[in-house]
Amino acid sequence: MKRKPIIKMYSFGEYSQWERGSKELPKILDFSTNIKAEIGTEFGYVLHIKNGKIVTFEIKHPPFTDDEGNLRPPFTGEQFIRTNDFKFYLGDCIWEPLKDKLGEWELTTFYKGEVVAHKIFYLSEK
Repeated sequence: MKRKPIIKMYSFGEYSQWERGSKELPKILDFSTNIKAEIGTEFGYVLHIKNGKIVTFEIKHPPFTDDEGNLRPPFTGEQFIRTNDFKFYLGDCIWEPLKDKLGEWELTTFYKGEVVAHKIFYLSEK
């Protein structure tokens, strides 16, 4: 019999810098959805996942363009859950230029197509 996954939001808000690919998650600095941002500000949420296999995610962001001037679509991806007791960080770090990163960021995580976590962050200049 398959066990149903248990997915809970562990924390959300502003975090310390995170090294992508690191096993260490960033440390929570402030529980908030209103983020005073500057270059390098890290924000998002951490999920505690038990008995899951794969989660997918989407990060909708304010309109900004890539180096060729094309409007960037939402960021999407998937995360394989490597253990039966897994912590998953979904977030972003603000890069230059700051002005086009300010505004509403909507982070959503899905399990088998169903929303299991969702937060909207409002970034304003520090």
